[in-house]
Amino acid sequence: SGNYYNQGEIRKKELEQSCFLLGIPASDVTVIDHRDLPDNPAVAWDTGLLAAFVLKHIEANNINLVVTFDAGGVSGHANHISLYTALSLQGPAELGEVGTLQYCCFEIFILFLDLGCSVLVLESVNLFRKYMSILDVPLSCLLPGDALFILTEEETEQARRAMRCHHSQLLWFRHIYMLFSRYMMINSLRLL
Repeated sequence: SGNYYNQGEIRKKELEQSCFLLGIPASDVTVIDHRDLPDNPAVAWDTGLLAAFVLKHIEANNINLVVTFDAGGVSGHANHISLYTALSLQGPAELGEVGTLQYCCFEIFILFLDLGCSVLVLESVNLFRKYMSILDVPLSCLLPGDALFILTEEETEQARRAMRCHHSQLLWFRHIYMLFSRYMMINSLRLL
């Protein structure tokens, strides 16, 4: 949960409620509380440690697709960028440790291949495109990418309801985000 603003327990419950609305059972939701992985938009996480956590989760649950942020983290959030760095294998050979697991980035890449797990990254767009809402569809369709998801009106409203479950994070700018952000209805991704 990261316990940002000491709201870790509240945010866990909000996440479970949000996932429930999206059809994801609580048994499929994993929240990691680790002192070296604080929820803080200005703090970069230890990418080796993070990669080891992700790999352990992939192995334990037979996951074949991971969707994460790109190098821009969509909003420049340092935690989001750390997720990309941990999975992109472009960082230095940092070591991470979870229990007895210890991997460097190259080893993680080989293990991803062995497990048959692919990684899709969500494309960060500039501020203008980010708030174009549905008007970004033509441009998104023309630009190269590996996957493009355009939600229906019903699916978009479901995403908004799920977002509203995160009461502790619904500041004024998130309301604007829910109304105008393309990410509420359009997501372009590329294979890592």
